[in-house]
Amino acid sequence: MDPGAATKDLLYISNYENNTVVVYSYPDGTLVGTLTGFAEPDGVCSDKKGDVWIVNNSDVEGEDAVEYKHGGTKPIATVVDPGEIPVSCSVDPTTGNLAVTNIETYGSGPGSIALYAHAKGSATLYSNPKMDEVYFCGYDDKGNLFVDGTEKQKFQFAELPKGKKSFTNISLNGDTILFPGDVVWDGKYVDVGDQQYELVGSPREYDSALYRTTGAGGKTVGTTVFGGSNDVVGFVIDGKSVIATDKSPYSYASPNNVAFYKYPAGGNPTKTLKKGFDQPYGVALSVGPK
Repeated sequence: MDPGAATKDLLYISNYENNTVVVYSYPDGTLVGTLTGFAEPDGVCSDKKGDVWIVNNSDVEGEDAVEYKHGGTKPIATVVDPGEIPVSCSVDPTTGNLAVTNIETYGSGPGSIALYAHAKGSATLYSNPKMDEVYFCGYDDKGNLFVDGTEKQKFQFAELPKGKKSFTNISLNGDTILFPGDVVWDGKYVDVGDQQYELVGSPREYDSALYRTTGAGGKTVGTTVFGGSNDVVGFVIDGKSVIATDKSPYSYASPNNVAFYKYPAGGNPTKTLKKGFDQPYGVALSVGPK
C-alpha cells in the first residue's frame, strides 16, 4: 500500500480469478495498493468507519469474510459460517451488523443470509423459501436489508425488515431482471443490478444495468444502463456517479475494467480504470478521515 493511502478516499475492487483486491485512490483513480491472500474474493462492502469487508467465495482456512482497516494491509477480523458458500456483504449503518449472502450450502442446499451481530461472533442464518440461491444484499439507511436471488433460475427480490426474522417477498413492477446483480442504497432508492440487461435480442452478448426501485414498494422508477459494458457484477454509488466492475467472460479478454458512469443517467463511461484487474467482481468505496 502506498504511503499516505489511508488519508484518501479509496476504492476496493476484488479480482476473482487472481485472488487479489486492488485499491485505487478516489476520485482520481490512482492504483495505490494490492491486497493478497484471498480465495476467489467476491463481494466487498464498507462500514461508516471506512473499514472494509472482503468475502471469500471459497474458504481460506475458514475465513468467509475478512475485515481491513481503511488503508490497512493486514486483516483485523474474520468471520466464518461453516458449510456455506458466501458471495456478497453489506453493513447495517444503524447497528454495525454484517450481512453476508450465501448463494447455497455445500452439497447444493438452499442459500441464506448470514447475519453477524456487530460484525463478529457466530452467524444467525435467515432463509427464504422463495430463494434457492441468494446473490446480493444491501441495507438502506434505516437498517432494512434487501436481497436478490433466484428460485429455479427465476429472479426473486425480498426484504428482511429491521428486527424481523422472516423475509417479505417483493414483486418488482415495471421491468424483468434476467440475472441478479448488486443491491445498493443510493440515499433514496434501492438499486438492483441486472447482469444480463439487453441479453435478449441485443446485438451484444451482454449489457448490464441497474434499476432504481422503491424497495418494499415494489416499483421500478428508472433504469441506469452501463453503456458498452459486458457483465457488471458490483457497483457503488457516490452522489452523481456510479462506479461499476465490468468483467469479461474470459479472464484474458477485454473489458476487465472498472468504469465510472453518470448517475442516474448512465450511458457511456466518463472514466475507465484498466490496470490490475482479472475478473473484477465486488467494489466498495471506503471514505478516509476528514
